Amino acid sequence: MKALLLLILLLLPLLTPAQVADTLRVMWYNVENLFDCQDDPQKADEEFLPEGTHRWTPYRYWQKQRAVARVIAAVGDQRLPDIIGLCEVEGDSVLTDLTRRSPLRTAGYRYIVTHSPDERGIDVALLYLPGRFRPLSQRSISIHGGDRPTRDILHVQGLVSPTDTLELFLCHFPSRRGGERQSRPFRLLAAQTLRHAIDSVCQANPQSNVVIMGDFNDNLIDTRVAQELGVVPSSQVSSYPTLGLISLMADKQPGTYAYQGRWEIIDHILVSPSLLKAEGRFSTHPSLARIAALPFLLTTDEKYGIHVPHRTYMGPRHLGGFSDHLPIVVDFIKHF
Repeated sequence: MKALLLLILLLLPLLTPAQVADTLRVMWYNVENLFDCQDDPQKADEEFLPEGTHRWTPYRYWQKQRAVARVIAAVGDQRLPDIIGLCEVEGDSVLTDLTRRSPLRTAGYRYIVTHSPDERGIDVALLYLPGRFRPLSQRSISIHGGDRPTRDILHVQGLVSPTDTLELFLCHFPSRRGGERQSRPFRLLAAQTLRHAIDSVCQANPQSNVVIMGDFNDNLIDTRVAQELGVVPSSQVSSYPTLGLISLMADKQPGTYAYQGRWEIIDHILVSPSLLKAEGRFSTHPSLARIAALPFLLTTDEKYGIHVPHRTYMGPRHLGGFSDHLPIVVDFIKHF
């Protein structure tokens, strides 16, 4: 009897619910022009056709699908990410192939994708493992007022546990085409739209667990776009207001995108302050965020003498790489 009592006392800390934790892995990745090989007469996708300037053949398409699947598996680091945000995907067909016909087909991912008015037909999408995330609602948020159509923002509300809800926003802000200053008003418009959507969620529930991930085409450090969104680096979180957004990536190295020999962080995962509370049931920490600069994703830029993302195309020239962006990853801890 004494031996049994001693065994129970030794095991008690392991059986206490407060001591049990689980990790939810979230990934964001701009996959660089994942187009299908079919012409959409409503979209400017002619470059990515077998007879187009990029000679986008079925062989190259499936090579790209396998490359994306390889990155997702490698970033998972012996476990697949539970939630994945993607941008520069051409709708349902490429996501069906990725989740059901690529090497990821056995994982069981499901997807949600926008159907945006973007001129080229590219969208943002959410991949998720049903046993780890259960969507409750979804909507596409259009950005109105610019001189050209752009990608919708995807908002998905879902459960990460029987009692914990996550508000996910996925976005791909307008590019710097035409110059950073000239194109900035379009990104500011996207930021205003996103901020309004987040405010609506947080006004209904100030303790909402909000996660925003995307390619912002902006470093979100002391910029107009950052000010519009209310974003600060995680190093300043102690003095941050309740309804603010914290960038988990702002201080990471080397960057997510390289341009003319200089690394930049333009892909971000932002969180509401409630998610940085260690005592919370669902939380994260800046140390759990990283840029996945895996060696096979990099190549040498001979002109500038630095390592850069091994991209699929350089202009119309096929390089056979992965993407011109690096993926980013954040782990969230679920306490039970």
